Amino acid sequence: MKTKQTLMAALVAVASVTTSAQAQCLTDAQAADLVANYVAKTPAANPENLTDADGSCTRGKVNALLAQRMGKVIGYKAGLTNPAVQKRFNTDKPVWGKLYEGMVLPSGATVDAAFGARPLYEADMLVRVKSAAINQAKTPMDVLNAVDQIIPFIELPDLMVQAPPKLNGAGVTAINVGARLGVAGAPIAVPAYRGERFAMLQALADMNVSLTDGAGMRLGGGKGSDILEHPLNAVVWLAGALAQEGLAMQPGDLISLGSFSPLLPPKAGLSVTATYDGLPGAAPVRVTFK
Repeated sequence: MKTKQTLMAALVAVASVTTSAQAQCLTDAQAADLVANYVAKTPAANPENLTDADGSCTRGKVNALLAQRMGKVIGYKAGLTNPAVQKRFNTDKPVWGKLYEGMVLPSGATVDAAFGARPLYEADMLVRVKSAAINQAKTPMDVLNAVDQIIPFIELPDLMVQAPPKLNGAGVTAINVGARLGVAGAPIAVPAYRGERFAMLQALADMNVSLTDGAGMRLGGGKGSDILEHPLNAVVWLAGALAQEGLAMQPGDLISLGSFSPLLPPKAGLSVTATYDGLPGAAPVRVTFK
């Protein structure tokens, strides 16, 4: 009996040490430092070894501080929705962050190549919410019925930490999924008739998305189905994730679906165009770095 009690005591001691060694939600001061680095566009200390709960807690603190500086939330971004990008961050599930006023620029914008501490660009897509029914979406068609625009989009995220390769999924969550800027193209209206919507759903899954430079050289890309087997599944996932935290998408919100391409570093003088071959009505979207 004594041996069993000794063993239990040892296990409790080990568990206590292990728990104390684990990272926790960043403190208010650490979150403030993270946001100060974000504003200054200087690399911040990596939030390391966070659990999913730690990442969510930290994101809440970071977003409360960002809202004081950046104002209105205009939507959300689903991140790590592409298995290839998940692998880069050693995770197997998506994450989300908030988008703020001033983050979405028009196609053709010229942006400083050093727009963030760790700037990147990727081929992405936005949808605009039409109805609060989107929060109950279970299928891509449910999503399509609850949005009124599909928008070509080059996202310009900022991984913002000193060592981006060390970020895991929870760390990406903690930094608000690197939301910084993006360039939006001409919206495509969601068709009124159900048959046309089915055709649009299929086109979204089958489209080939490409990034090219000013000389037409391919920089990267992928298929629509690279995002969770259908890009609108990113919104289905997001609806459930937001509901778990008592949040919901609102009519007018813009939702970023994730990356169809690798995340690439910008450089001054580079012009990037994203095209969506196979998606009727999709005009190219462009950004130039200075």
